[in-house]
Parts: sequence; structure tokens; C-alpha cells
Amino acid sequence: HRAVREGVGLMDMSFMSKFLVQGPDAGAALNRISANEVDAETGVITYTQWLNDGGTLEADLTVTKLQPDRFLVVASDNAHGHVQAWLRRHLDDRGAFVTDVTSALAQINVQGPRSRQLLQAVTSVDLSNDAFPFRSARYVDIGFGRALCVRITYLGELGYELYVPAEQAMHVYEQLVEEGARHGLAHVGLKALSSLRMEKGYRDYGHDIDNTDSVLEAGLGFAVALDKPGGFIGRDAVLARREQGPLTRRLVQVRLLDPEPLMHHAEIVRRDGVEVGYVRAASYGHTLGGAVGLAMIESDEPVTADYLGSGEWTVDVAGTLFAAETSLRPMYDPTNARIRA
Repeated sequence: HRAVREGVGLMDMSFMSKFLVQGPDAGAALNRISANEVDAETGVITYTQWLNDGGTLEADLTVTKLQPDRFLVVASDNAHGHVQAWLRRHLDDRGAFVTDVTSALAQINVQGPRSRQLLQAVTSVDLSNDAFPFRSARYVDIGFGRALCVRITYLGELGYELYVPAEQAMHVYEQLVEEGARHGLAHVGLKALSSLRMEKGYRDYGHDIDNTDSVLEAGLGFAVALDKPGGFIGRDAVLARREQGPLTRRLVQVRLLDPEPLMHHAEIVRRDGVEVGYVRAASYGHTLGGAVGLAMIESDEPVTADYLGSGEWTVDVAGTLFAAETSLRPMYDPTNARIRA
């Protein structure tokens, strides 16, 4: 955890689901499926959700526009079958087709404030902030290998995801480890990923959000392009929900003020002694100094920043009530300054 927050860490994320969507109508088809605008500038990755007609979540993933007729869709491993089926079902008769490239591409993530220094030492491509800003996606050389390098993070720091042909993966990995020895590179696992992403309030589909949640309740309205031409599946439902007024059901971040107890999932959350929700997922926030999680809060009044900032919040951990704080914004780096550094 500290290596990623303060230095640089390497994670093997090759298990992630990866699909190429290609063809003259690939952009239009993906834009219709995706709530966000995914068919704009080439060489850009976009975080988006796929919704059903009711406006609830079917997938939470990224779409990278590699070329005008070639896109890479990356989703979590547990969503593999559903994402593939949803794609094929909604491409209709358009001039687009999907190819599962999960096993063809290794995914090596290099994350942390020193990640740029490490990668710049092994590639000839300019990775400076001006030349390679946040959300950029370009092919880079690493040793004798060639990788798609995407500047994105699921951990809340400056970082990059490398998509490497499977036959070149070991070579690229060895280049990173050899150079990494000069930068304090640490190998990082999924327990660290859990604590790092939870401090940023990043969602995990199938864990703390699912198809029972609307995109607005899940706190993902920022990734919805309601005004894009042609709309998207679920747009009418999202608009209808917005017109109903402030949300009374929302996913929020919750942190225990006592640094000792742990949270895992299903702990009851109370406001002024009244049960208002439960923790869907949690980990230990080593940087924040206490257990932190995501909780779905339901109330008979709007769940706003003022609502969360008032009242006495507690969480029931194994029968003991502990004081807590709640927030709609990420408790770690809420302005995303570190991500864009």
C-alpha cells in the first residue's frame, strides 16, 4: 500500500476481461451501449457504465479508442461472460464484431508517484505530463516488446496499465523489474489493491455495485453523457430519475474514526441511532488511518453532503458501535490532483 502511495508498485492484472470491438460501425455501436462518450478522440480511454432500459447497471468498465474502427473494452474478470454476451447482443446487425483477447494480452499495471520515472527509463516514448496526459493511450516500446500503454489508475495515483502480447509479457516484465530495482519497485497484490481503491471510493461491479443500482444511486452520474447525440441505452430512465428530485438512496464512503476495528462487509450503519444502511465492501485505509468502506444509505430525506455532514454516524462492528464519518466525495485526494500530476 505504501509503495503505491509513496513510490511505485507493479501488479499483474492479466486476469482482467479484454475485448476488441472492430469495424466501421464499432464507435457508433459502443456509443449506443455506453452511457459515457466513448467515440470521441482517438488514443483516449474512457470510464463508462452500460445500462439497461431501466437505468440500472449492467457493466462498469473502460473503453479505449485505438483507431476510428478499433476499440479495446476492459472489464473485471467476474464480468467476462456478461460483458461479452451484452456486446454481441447489442451490436445488432451493425458493421462491427467483437473478439475476446483476454488470453492474448497480459496486463501489467505500474502505479505510484514514481511510475513515470520507471517507465520513462525503459521506453523512447515521451511520457511527460504534457505529451502523455491522463487518459492517454498509445503504443510504446519496452525493450524488444511493444505494449499499449494507458495512463489510468484504479488506485488513486499517477499510474499506467500496460497491455502486452502474451508472448512478450515475460520480457517486458523482466525489463520493468530490472529497471525497477533502481526506483524501489515493489510487487503489489490484490489486498493492497482493495485498500488503495477503497480509500478513493472506486467501485467494483459485482461487489459493491450491481444491477439493482441505478447509475445515479451508485454515484456514477459524472460518467454519464446525457447530451451526446443519439443517446444511449437507459438514457430515458436516467433522465426520469433526475427529474424526480434529490436522491434518497446513495452509495457513500464511510470511515471509522477509531483506527483499531476492521470492516469487511454487511456492517450496519446508523445515523442518530437509526439504521440507514449497510457496508457493501470495506478494507483498511492505511493512508486514511482507519477502516474504510462503501455503504448504501437509504433515508426518507435527500442524501446530500449536508445530510452526511450532520447527525451522529456509527457503524456496528461485531456488536460494538464505533463512531464514523461519511462522504460523497473520495476521502483520499478528492480533487484527483495526484492522478493528474
